[in-house]
Amino acid sequence: MFCEQCEQTASGQGCHQFGACGKSPQVNAIQDLLIYYLRGLAPIALKAKELDIDTHAVDVFTCEAIFATMTNVNFSEKRFVEYLQEAIAHRANLKAQVQQTTDTPPTWAAISDFEPNFEESLVEQGELISSQFLSQSGLNVDIFSLKLTVLYGVKGLASYTFHAYEVGQEDERVYRFIYEALVALDNQTLSLQEWVNLALEVGAINLRSMELLDAGHTGTYGHPIPTPVPLNPRQGKAILVSGHDIKQLEGLLKQTADTGITVYTHGELLPAHGYPKLKQQYPHLYGHYGTAWQNQTKDFGKFPGAIVITTNCLMPTHSYYEDKLFSVGPVGYPGLINLSAIDNGTPDFTPVIEKALALPGFTEDAPAREVTVGFAHNTVLGVADKIIEAVKQRKIRHFFLVGGCDGAKPDRNYYTEFVEKVPDDCVVLTLACGKFRFFDRQMGDIDGLPRLMDVGQCNDAYSAIQIAVALANAFEVGVNDIPLSMILSWYEQKAVAVLLTLLHLGIKNIRLGPTLPAFISPNVFKLLSEKYNLQAITTPDADLAACLSPLAVIR
Repeated sequence: MFCEQCEQTASGQGCHQFGACGKSPQVNAIQDLLIYYLRGLAPIALKAKELDIDTHAVDVFTCEAIFATMTNVNFSEKRFVEYLQEAIAHRANLKAQVQQTTDTPPTWAAISDFEPNFEESLVEQGELISSQFLSQSGLNVDIFSLKLTVLYGVKGLASYTFHAYEVGQEDERVYRFIYEALVALDNQTLSLQEWVNLALEVGAINLRSMELLDAGHTGTYGHPIPTPVPLNPRQGKAILVSGHDIKQLEGLLKQTADTGITVYTHGELLPAHGYPKLKQQYPHLYGHYGTAWQNQTKDFGKFPGAIVITTNCLMPTHSYYEDKLFSVGPVGYPGLINLSAIDNGTPDFTPVIEKALALPGFTEDAPAREVTVGFAHNTVLGVADKIIEAVKQRKIRHFFLVGGCDGAKPDRNYYTEFVEKVPDDCVVLTLACGKFRFFDRQMGDIDGLPRLMDVGQCNDAYSAIQIAVALANAFEVGVNDIPLSMILSWYEQKAVAVLLTLLHLGIKNIRLGPTLPAFISPNVFKLLSEKYNLQAITTPDADLAACLSPLAVIR
């Protein structure tokens, strides 16, 4: 196998024997085969759209199938064979409709006529496809680096698009672009600059997808408001919901109403407590248990109730808790029960409820602890006048956005140390699971403004962007001229898409870590550094000093 799509890839170069995430070579090969098949499906879908053939089912399927290939989402070889079979059915159906609709049926490229042989090893076929794709690196390593950047950015984009679809928000332009980007991966004639432009376009379309997701969440559940969230369990039967999917969390809350079961969030679902309509309607959504995704082995093992994992991120499971663990949507692991959607995309959670009632739950209340969430763009911009005045009076010297993906590498302690060393006249905005390294720190406030503000999930990166743009507009300067530094951690492909969005917006001076992407060649990184001053993190002391001098000019 060869996989370098995540930050924890072996030796910072690529996983060859087994995925650092726990992914087997067999699953990796069939994932590569699925992506290849979707690349061949893309031009057919585009032709169908041109002929006004309804492609909506294929659009949604494509996004879900791509989502499933992201890091720490699905480890089940069986599930990927099923995705491949469904892709084959979609392609055959679209081809037939195109044939019937036009008098001059198109001639498809070889990739669009490719058929996997189910009588032979799909793993070997996937390995061959992967080897052929990797061989392109010998033609021009920098162009191949950008191809991978586009591919991994599209994986993040497709994931956000699937999230947005689930909450009723779609844009035909996004679906069309995903196909166009997949088609481009088969293009051997684009120049280096054209690949740079395509990567930035991934960022532009991803901004639209995140905007749709934000609209779906806020339109359904209200704008997040500052909300204290208990970190201490309370006595009673319990269900833990992990991942990112607020729609699936709501589905479980509906089905557990009046059962006496307390529902806790885990990982990236912590910000769900900030949505007022969700909290008001479901008072048994009580608190948060555990921290980031990479600690779930410990967290899940200790939790005395049933557990549901939605979307990413899933760790390989262990025997001492897998019998109480259920997955939904694109998430999968061998032997794990995946609950199929039956009602508007929501599964029947009866097996989860029955398991929770059979397990002991918490036998006593724990000592009270809490954190506050809900500082999304609507909340922060609602006090923009106070923020602006505090900056002008030099009470707030600087803002730091410290967030992104968490992971198991010890060098991620950089982010904890960085936040601990941020001066008292500075504010830290945070989002995504990277915040779990410092989310419960007591940092006080400045004139009533908290010095630590949780903006939300990685899915809420749009909020952070809106805050930055709005503050720049309020100060009548460019976004690169406000006293804001972005110190970002990355792990998987959603983070790649978000970084491309930031670069598309022209945001400079981003510090990225804990290591740079293995798929970014030295020349491509040099190009990005020269244009955007994108740089690797160094030490907390050195990076703090660089961020705080010189100060941005505020008019």
